Amino acid sequence: MTNFTYSAAALERLQNSDDEIFNALMREEVRQSEGIELIPSENYCFPEVYALLGSVFNNKYSEGYPGRRYYGGQENTDAVETLARERAKKVFRAEHANVQCLSGCPMNEAVYFALLQPGDTVMGMDLTHGGHLSHGHPVTNMSKIFKFVRYKTEIPSGLIDLEKVRQVALENKPKLIVCGHSSYPREYDYAGFRKIADEVGALLMADISHLGGLVAGGALENPLDFGFDVVTTTTHKSLRGPRGGMILCKKKYASAIDKSVFPGMQGGPHMHQVAALATTLKLVQTDMYKAYAKQVLANAQALAKALLSGGAHLVTGGTENHLIVINTATGFGITGDIAEKALDRVGITLNKNVIPDDPNPPMKPSGIRFGTPAATSRGMRESDMKELADIMIQVLRAPGDDALLTNLHQKTRDLCKRYPVPGLEGI
Repeated sequence: MTNFTYSAAALERLQNSDDEIFNALMREEVRQSEGIELIPSENYCFPEVYALLGSVFNNKYSEGYPGRRYYGGQENTDAVETLARERAKKVFRAEHANVQCLSGCPMNEAVYFALLQPGDTVMGMDLTHGGHLSHGHPVTNMSKIFKFVRYKTEIPSGLIDLEKVRQVALENKPKLIVCGHSSYPREYDYAGFRKIADEVGALLMADISHLGGLVAGGALENPLDFGFDVVTTTTHKSLRGPRGGMILCKKKYASAIDKSVFPGMQGGPHMHQVAALATTLKLVQTDMYKAYAKQVLANAQALAKALLSGGAHLVTGGTENHLIVINTATGFGITGDIAEKALDRVGITLNKNVIPDDPNPPMKPSGIRFGTPAATSRGMRESDMKELADIMIQVLRAPGDDALLTNLHQKTRDLCKRYPVPGLEGI
């Protein structure tokens, strides 16, 4: 059971040396092929990315930056990182790009340490209202170093009231305001946040980790076009690249950002990851990718509409991006963990999720979160979203009906057979 994303010789060696891991890999290929990944932070990367992640660039230490390394033998890594930086600047219309961040949380932490002093105030979206851990949740280490204040969405609409955001900013005078989310299904008013930041004299940062690919593809607005000081994004999710992080900023912050990443936060970058990102940033400039980004939004709209027709209660009443959040407690009388497990049984993978002011704990929340990037990467379109919504609604109405779930699982398999996972076409 091989495919072109792996070397046949390497697979044979793996099978001979560690059959347990080999078998887990093969099972995961089948799981991803026969089921639909709807977790909005997950996607199927470009097949070219697999080739680079498994390449000899993995063997090379490259502490420093192009032209200023602490190890020899850097002619090819310098070329790769320079391409990644220049392509990132072009795609996002940025003055500077750092492509070395190992993942999303360290990426955001590097910005905090670059632009702030311990004890400075940062304002970000409340986690339970759609924000992210790295935006200053009390359980994180960053909350021990910086003072985080939070803005929330409105109940019951689930939307951001900019005037209330402004009041929080006026009361707390943050040094940095963060626009960004992990489960907010609406567009940010970047111009409105820019106005608030200017009024209180704050720096302005957007974390577009979920939206990075949709911004790159021209389907959503780019915060840098509104004068944001810093924009961060993970490089997988909607971008379809390797797992990692990227910081885009105004030129005047370039030196501080670079020093904060290295040597401030990490040593040598993962050059196989940087090489894969460089290729990703070339592919996202194609017309095919731009069409993909627009289709992600079209699919999300179609899926949301079909779910609403089936009686689902959507947080914010719909979506303007790739994200959808359902209040399963209100709509179907079940908690999100029950919904997640039942949908998993029919081959639909998503995650349980809190809703704004959720009365339930995080492991048994009132909602589920999902999105359309991965399904769109497989080639699915609006008609497929209607079919998918029908399966989901039946599961949510009867999560304990074993016979029904078995029947629906076959329907999911049948749907997936029509759309092979990129790079796994032979499965």
